[in-house]
Amino acid sequence: MHILVVNCGSSSIKAAVLDHKSGAPVVELRAERLGEEGKSEARINGGEPFACKTEIRSALAELLPKMVEQMPEGVELGGIGHRMVHGGEKFDGPVRVDEEVLEDLRALTPLAPLHNPANLAGIDVARDLYPDLCHVAVFDTAFHSTLPRRARTYALPEELVKKHNIRKYGFHGTSHAYVASKAAEHLGEDIRNLRIITCHLGSGCSMAAVEYGRSIETSMGMTPLEGLVMGTRSGDLDPGILLHLMREEGLSVDELDRVLNRDSGLKGLSGVGNDMRDIEQRACEGDERCRMAMQVFSHHVRKYIGAYAAVMGGVDAIVFTAGIGENSEVIRHRIAQRLDFLGARFDEERNRDAEVSRENPVAEIHNRRSRVSLLVVATDELHAIAQHTAHLVQERDLTRSEGRTIPVAVSARHVHLTQETVEALFGEGYQLKELRPLSQPGQYACEETVTLVGPKRKLEHVRVLGPARNLNQVEVSRTDEFYLGLDSPVRASGDVANTPGIMLEGTEGRKVELKQGVICAWRHIHMTPDDAEYFGVEDKDIVEVEVGHGTGRRVIFGDVLIRVSPKYKLEMHIDTDEGNAAELSRSSEGALISTEGIARLRHRRVRYDHG
Repeated sequence: MHILVVNCGSSSIKAAVLDHKSGAPVVELRAERLGEEGKSEARINGGEPFACKTEIRSALAELLPKMVEQMPEGVELGGIGHRMVHGGEKFDGPVRVDEEVLEDLRALTPLAPLHNPANLAGIDVARDLYPDLCHVAVFDTAFHSTLPRRARTYALPEELVKKHNIRKYGFHGTSHAYVASKAAEHLGEDIRNLRIITCHLGSGCSMAAVEYGRSIETSMGMTPLEGLVMGTRSGDLDPGILLHLMREEGLSVDELDRVLNRDSGLKGLSGVGNDMRDIEQRACEGDERCRMAMQVFSHHVRKYIGAYAAVMGGVDAIVFTAGIGENSEVIRHRIAQRLDFLGARFDEERNRDAEVSRENPVAEIHNRRSRVSLLVVATDELHAIAQHTAHLVQERDLTRSEGRTIPVAVSARHVHLTQETVEALFGEGYQLKELRPLSQPGQYACEETVTLVGPKRKLEHVRVLGPARNLNQVEVSRTDEFYLGLDSPVRASGDVANTPGIMLEGTEGRKVELKQGVICAWRHIHMTPDDAEYFGVEDKDIVEVEVGHGTGRRVIFGDVLIRVSPKYKLEMHIDTDEGNAAELSRSSEGALISTEGIARLRHRRVRYDHG
């Protein structure tokens, strides 16, 4: 399928018609310096530049038809994908654009006043030109919707946070997701088994900690100003500096905004502009300011790598991407030269020779003794947007899912034990005794309970579930986690690497200290292959679920993991906190929904389909 992708910036337009599988463009458009009278120009397929209108809406209305006219014979548009920088809390995945969605998008303008209005202009013009095609909005912030609360929360008064929707949203999510997926593909690993640090280094710079396919930390914040040193943005600053400048320099809010977003970063440090190629050249010629700019830039990236490795309890791959990350061997060298303590061993020769392209998107720059893969990966945000768009265009009609609801089980705290741990807690040769069967075939609640002893408090009479398993696992809610004094990650069942441990107390004073195994269970749906075919999903897909469908109170749970096996019975599992928040009774049921609303599936793949 061929998809038209539109990316409108405040002073530029990038657009292309792509094959959604290969990413190969059949026609491309670039327009720059919009808004500069007499300087706006455009190119189609890299041809000679020609003058175009200066206002973004009128320029797009003029240029899009010209570009589409140059599509090869036989190529037809299947849909149009639009880059949207900010999706706020509402949009955690691609969405079909309709009037209701447009209204929600316009309401988000205060969160990205420099970006979202231009993005919306692109949607408005393209819908006017091609009203019969499916239009899809793809959000820079969506990939980071999985950030845990501790990562997305700022230490500000709660009333201000709620009033102004202040939280970390993160950006460049489309790029981070794309290159993390490409890295996993290159390594021959399931992304859900990897801890990846992605470094998007260009004019705008950001990093992400991608733990088992999900973004759990990122450097940009509520706006793209937080984090790394960028082309013209300052990145992280002591907030006291801002107060000091406003007082001592008499800067207005708008003047301070200009300093931070347009006059700082590499431009402010180097004094020669924001292009790293120019800065590197001047540094080679002895310019001390340019040398300092490169040192500061690299230092901040290396600092974040160390922090994100600590957050994830280790790292399996570090990825460099975007303009600087893909093309500057000098900056990669400066960043990676002191990462041996992580097991990341840098290869100078490979780094010098590294080149990436659409045809060869990944290059290795680590040596054979490195425990951590160091990779250069070519990002392709337009391809990623085309993939998302094609997926929604092709998504099968799932209105019949109205007829099949999904039972919801509220899962209280419980433990799974190995036979060795069972005997250590209850006596040699002890066998778990079944109290009552559970809904999943072959599983049961046991008569036995244990006491969980955390750093702060203990929880007594926690039910053991049987039969015995091949690893120990303790599943608690967020409330339990805080009560016990733990910091437990959200994980799928069985994924206990780098999780907190806990003391278990059994009978007659017997105790076992678990070195790891305490998790907050990722909300999930068990289903058979027949159920998966009915709902149009696959194992490890991520879906949204509407609970309380057909009632006066409906709650939508996002980020729900699909688990498919012939051994399962159809059922959704959430924890007690989530059940209480949704006011669910034991007989509550949920229904899968789509982006368009009622009782339809909407799922997004953590792994991209390149087939």
